[in-house]
Amino acid sequence: MAEQEENHEAPAEPIKDAPPEPIMDAPAKPAAAGHGHADDGPPADPLAALTPAGRELLDVSLEVLKEFDPQAGALDDIPQVSVAKQNTRQVCQLIKDDPRIAAKMLLCMSCVDYSEYFEMVYVFQSLEPERTFALRTNVPYSDAIVPSVTAVWRAADWYEREAHDLFGVSFDGHPDLSPLLLYEGFEGYPGRKEFPFNEYEEF
Repeated sequence: MAEQEENHEAPAEPIKDAPPEPIMDAPAKPAAAGHGHADDGPPADPLAALTPAGRELLDVSLEVLKEFDPQAGALDDIPQVSVAKQNTRQVCQLIKDDPRIAAKMLLCMSCVDYSEYFEMVYVFQSLEPERTFALRTNVPYSDAIVPSVTAVWRAADWYEREAHDLFGVSFDGHPDLSPLLLYEGFEGYPGRKEFPFNEYEEF
């Protein structure tokens, strides 16, 4: 019995807790561009998303429209130019007729309200080769009249009537700006940010 007791090992001492390892702070993420921080880098290049073909189309369009002082830009990955609103009809005719662009199809036309001014955006398509191109023009609230492009693309008819209904933009030369979405006598422009939807009662 004594021999057995001598062969028993002494119980191991409890392991003391190791001191916690210091928590290292995660490296700070760089601040997102465009938030007004003085140490931010320059804003991202708006043309960076363009493919080489898109950049080539943009360069060609700037050459084709050079007499209208076009400003280069991009609508996501779509090449885009901006021109003064009074030149819209002439610019659209060139965009359609010049073989270097040959945008025979009007894909979309929309109005955007920026509270201080409107922006008309036109998106075109050329078929051979197949390419997409955009045009935009700013329209002040105080002079919300844009040349109609219905003589260039008949598809512009309903788009212009929609912008007239919802935003109150008029299109000089449009054959018939009668309501498309609303009814005669509707008061206000429901596409505008200022339109009081909460006070409007439908009947």
